[in-house]
Amino acid sequence: MKYLSTRGGMAPLEFSDILLEGLAPDGGLAIPESIPAISADQLESWRTLPYHALAAEILSLFVTDIDRPILNQLTREAYRTDVFMSEDIVPLRPLYGGMFLLGLSEGPTLAFKDMAMQFLGQVFPHVLRERGATLNILGATSGDTGSAAEYAMRGKDAVAVFMLSPEGRMSAFQRAQMYSLQDPNIHNIAVKGNFDQAQDVVKALASDLSFKAKWHLGAVNSINWARIAAQVVYYFHGWLRATTGAGQQVSFAVPSGNFGNILAGHIARTMGLPIRRLVLATNENNVLEEFFRTGVYRPRVAAQTFVTSSPSMDISRASNFERFVFDLVGRDPARVKALWDELAEKGSFDLSAYKPEFESKYGFQAGSSTHHDRLATIRSVMDRTGMLIDPHTADGVKVAQALVEPGIPMIVLETALPAKFSEVIEEALGHPAPVPAGFEDLESRPQHFTVLPCDVESVRAYITAHATI
Repeated sequence: MKYLSTRGGMAPLEFSDILLEGLAPDGGLAIPESIPAISADQLESWRTLPYHALAAEILSLFVTDIDRPILNQLTREAYRTDVFMSEDIVPLRPLYGGMFLLGLSEGPTLAFKDMAMQFLGQVFPHVLRERGATLNILGATSGDTGSAAEYAMRGKDAVAVFMLSPEGRMSAFQRAQMYSLQDPNIHNIAVKGNFDQAQDVVKALASDLSFKAKWHLGAVNSINWARIAAQVVYYFHGWLRATTGAGQQVSFAVPSGNFGNILAGHIARTMGLPIRRLVLATNENNVLEEFFRTGVYRPRVAAQTFVTSSPSMDISRASNFERFVFDLVGRDPARVKALWDELAEKGSFDLSAYKPEFESKYGFQAGSSTHHDRLATIRSVMDRTGMLIDPHTADGVKVAQALVEPGIPMIVLETALPAKFSEVIEEALGHPAPVPAGFEDLESRPQHFTVLPCDVESVRAYITAHATI
C-alpha cells in the first residue's frame, strides 16, 4: 500500500514514511492510493476476534511495510485489557429507541482519542528504532487529543511531544490531565487563542519544509493517517457486535468537530462495511452540518467560533475534511488544490452540485445540538437507562434519535467519560460526575505548562530551544 497527497504534490510513499511526515510536503494530507475492499466472508471470519486481533487484520491492509508478526505484537501491546477499563476494550451497550452506545472511552485518558493514540504509542517507537531516528511531535488539541497523545508517548525513547492547547478553553479535568504530566519529553504550550488558531500554527510549521526536516517534526493530530486507520477498527468492531450475520446494516452517529472520527467511518463504509448512514453531529459550531445541508463549506474566523459546553468540538476548520472532499470530487488532486486555494482566497467554496451524493452515495446526514439540548439529553439518557454520558456524546444522541430507522441499529460513538466535563453534568443533574478510580486527586496535582502568544515565531523559538535532535 502506497500513499499519495490529496493535492497531488507527493511521490508515493510507504506507511512508515507518512507516519513520520504528518502533513504532506505540498500542504495536503496523505491518503491511500486505493481503499482495500472487504468481502462479506472475510468480515464474517472476524466476528469472534478480540479487539487487538481485529485491529491487526484491518491495519495490515494499510500497513504493508511492517512485517505481520511485528504488527500483531504492536496491536497486542496497544490494546491490552490492563490498559483499558473493559475486557472488551470497546463495549457496546443498548440505549433506547434503537440506539446503542459504543464505549470508546475506556482507555487511560477516558476519551476516544486513546483508541488510535495507544497504537501510535507503539508504532512510532518501533519505526524510529528501525531507522535510528528521533521525532519531535507537534500538535494542537481542543481537549482530548493532547492528553491521549501525551499519555501514549510519555517516557518513550527518541520522541518528544509539543502540544498546543487554547488557554482557558478546556475543562479543568482536561487541563489537569495534560499539565500534570512531568515527563521531560512532554511540553505543554498554552497559547492565547482558540483551537483553530493553534492548528494554523501547527500547519504553518509543518509546511516549513526546512524547519520540519531540521527538527524532525511529526504529527499525532488526525492529519496523521495512522490515526484514521486505527479509528477504522472500531467501526468494524461495532458492526460485528451489533449484528448477527452478513449484510445486516447499521448506522453510526458521530460527534465530530475536526472530521477525523467520522472520516474513519467513511473509510470503513468504502471498504465494504454495511453502514447505512453516517450521522454527523455538531454543536453550535456547525460548519460541517452547514456543508452537508447546503453544499457550501464556509469556515468561521476565530471571533465567530463559539465557546460551548462541548468544548472539544469548538472547531470551525475541520482538518480532515479535505480527505472526504478528495473522494467527493473523484480523487482529483488538482481539483482539491484549487478548492483549497479558493478557500484561502475567498473563505469558502461551493460543492452544492454534489449535494445529491452526500446521502445517496456516501450515507451522510448531519445535525446540530445546543447547550439546552445537551442538558436535556444527559437527563433523558440518565432517566431512561441509568447511564451517564458526557456533553459531546449527548450531541450525538440528540442528533441520532431523530434519524433512527426501524430495524437498523443506530450506534452512537461515545466521545469521553462524563468526569472530564463535570461542570456540565452538575448543571444537567444537580450533582457532579463521579470521578473514576485513580483520578481523585487529578486537579490538585502540580501543573507544568508554558503560556505563549498564538503565533508561529513564538512556537518556533520554543521548539528550537527544547527539541530532541
